[in-house]
Amino acid sequence: MAEAASRAPLGHRRVLSIALPIVLSNATVPILGAVDTGVVGQMGEAAPIGAVGLGAIILTSIYWMFGFLRMGTVGLTSQALGAADAGEVSALLTRVLMAGLGFGAALIVLQWPLFAAALAISPGSAAVEELARDYMTIRVWSAPAAIALYGITGWLIAQERTRAVLVIQLWMNGLNIVLNLWFVLGLGWGVQGVAIATFIAEWSGAALALWLCRGAFATPRWRDWPRVFDGARIKNMVSVNTDILIRSLLLQIIFTSFLFIGADFGDVTLAANQVLLQFLYITAYALDGFAFAAEALVGQALGARHLGDLRRSAVLTTGWGVIVVLILMVAFALGGGWLIDTMAKAPEVQAEARIYLIWMVMAPILGVWAWMFDGIFIGATQTRDMRNMMVISFVIYWLAVFTLIPVMGNHGLWLALIISFVARGMTLGLRYPRIEARVA
Repeated sequence: MAEAASRAPLGHRRVLSIALPIVLSNATVPILGAVDTGVVGQMGEAAPIGAVGLGAIILTSIYWMFGFLRMGTVGLTSQALGAADAGEVSALLTRVLMAGLGFGAALIVLQWPLFAAALAISPGSAAVEELARDYMTIRVWSAPAAIALYGITGWLIAQERTRAVLVIQLWMNGLNIVLNLWFVLGLGWGVQGVAIATFIAEWSGAALALWLCRGAFATPRWRDWPRVFDGARIKNMVSVNTDILIRSLLLQIIFTSFLFIGADFGDVTLAANQVLLQFLYITAYALDGFAFAAEALVGQALGARHLGDLRRSAVLTTGWGVIVVLILMVAFALGGGWLIDTMAKAPEVQAEARIYLIWMVMAPILGVWAWMFDGIFIGATQTRDMRNMMVISFVIYWLAVFTLIPVMGNHGLWLALIISFVARGMTLGLRYPRIEARVA
């Protein structure tokens, strides 16, 4: 399947065949969260709703730190594929499975101090925290599956098998929803039922993912242990993933600080900012597919040492990214008010959010370069540049925060965030020639 994809003409059809399944897959994510909340909401108590929300946020934040496993795996696997190194493609799958299982087992062992630290800084009541702990102590046992899925997903994306990624996501979310309804509404298991449903869905999702990768296990290459444990390759994998982790942590600090600083402007402004952030999440979900396409195609072109394909991959995927954000800009300009009213019912929050809606209209086109260059640099495993440019953008963000907020208030906060996007896109753009130089 991967070989057929690599021989396909490098054109719009190929880009869309990679990107669209990811966009559809992303669209299922909010549905599951809504069902989780809706199911426990039928219990008629506030504490279960808060417990599921708090527990899910804590675990998602912990798992999110291992997202580097997906990004690093795409770049390394796509380059091995482009170089026609089938042995390394198979060995990478074995390495990421071992890493996922190892990291997951470590979380199970360290769950008590991790959860205690997270709950110590949480705003939940005693009742909420107790139920959240029950929820997390069940779900954490699927951590090996959840983290391994990051690596498997990256391995599949590198081979342009994004339909398989969509199938995994649909299966996991669909099963989770069905089990939620059965365990909570049918059997009355409450918060524990939601956790058990997710536990089963994640392990079954990992099993399905392995079945979809069964071709890799049909040959002995996946257990070529001298290659799997090759010191130089492992060192490179660790270096790539460490750079991505640092970059991602700095990006997360920017978004977290944005919410914390916004809280100083009062509850209404904080709520308005939270509503408007959903516009950015929509943009990210829409662009992910094309950024992932860039990861796979750029990595394959670099592995094959084909400069023309590398340039065409970067241009085609970015071009589609620009088309998407122009559509989003028009949609946000015309329908942004309706979307705000749909998400927030308080009139004062609706009015406040409309004041800052202009930033959401501008954000897609100003941020698209950061998103797309991220995909290009991940595919090229040019992660040191990603890390360093993120550090520069991080510093620029804080300079903008301290400079603009005293003058512009919450407008200054939004402008600082967008400036950080622009800075990341511009600095990565300046480093792009280094990728072409590697091929040349």
